[in-house]
Amino acid sequence: MEFHLNQGDIFAILTALFWSSGVILFQVSGRILSSLQISLLKNIIGVIGFIGFLAVQGVVFPSFTHHELWILIISGILGVAVGDLFFLSSLRRLGAGLNAIVSTAYSPTIFLLAFFMFGEVISLQAYFGGALVIAGIIIGTLEIPKNQSRENITWGVLYGFTAQALTAFSVLLLKPIMEIHPVVPIALVRFSTGAILSIGFLVFAKGLTSLRETIKQGFKHPPLIMGSILGTFLSVIFWLAGYKYTLAGRAAIYNQLATIFIILMAAVFLKEAMTRRKWLAVSCAFFGALLVSVY
Repeated sequence: MEFHLNQGDIFAILTALFWSSGVILFQVSGRILSSLQISLLKNIIGVIGFIGFLAVQGVVFPSFTHHELWILIISGILGVAVGDLFFLSSLRRLGAGLNAIVSTAYSPTIFLLAFFMFGEVISLQAYFGGALVIAGIIIGTLEIPKNQSRENITWGVLYGFTAQALTAFSVLLLKPIMEIHPVVPIALVRFSTGAILSIGFLVFAKGLTSLRETIKQGFKHPPLIMGSILGTFLSVIFWLAGYKYTLAGRAAIYNQLATIFIILMAAVFLKEAMTRRKWLAVSCAFFGALLVSVY
């Protein structure tokens, strides 16, 4: 048996690292901004980042076919405009802990969709590793807040499951395109679609004045800006690259390590106690990731 991480695996782990950082910052931002406002601002900042990256690198924008453009737009609608809004709504209602448990639906959804869409099957060993990662997440986050109403939890879980299903489907739609084109232009088209629709949602719901105030307030809020850079711009680049260079099932398992990183970051930066239950959770997820990586 040999320990092995391919390029896509490393990208998927980096996705978890940057996304977990972004989630903590988005939760802080949620105290002053609505889910729709955060979704809009993070998409705008992500688009600015992608354009800047392409300009600095001097990358020639690829000539997407009409079919590819439609796939990118559909992926942006489902995964960015709608999926992220459901995710942030779930995060607001459940908090990071319960939301993380709901998010464990992501890996099984990827497994099923990748099988039906591409006939992809990962090893039985990888499934066991994925189960350990999910077990670690549940152990580490299974704590029902006493101040949450049953209605809030029900809607939060429903929003969370919807977000994971839309996210999984939207990224797998892109896999054939990513085999041909670089990931940053793909991310730019996808998030531009999401940003435009988010602007439309906000203007329709609250008017142009709210849009101006949202942009003005958001760009003065450092946690949101940093969360968007880490959780949208950087994590999305690595997220797409992970799916481009490794099996979808493996990428999904490594992506789920984000929750474990959140537990560790909370202990280091927020001085939260590392209980025995949390250490058990981290150990399960760590050994699960190792199992996925061993041939």
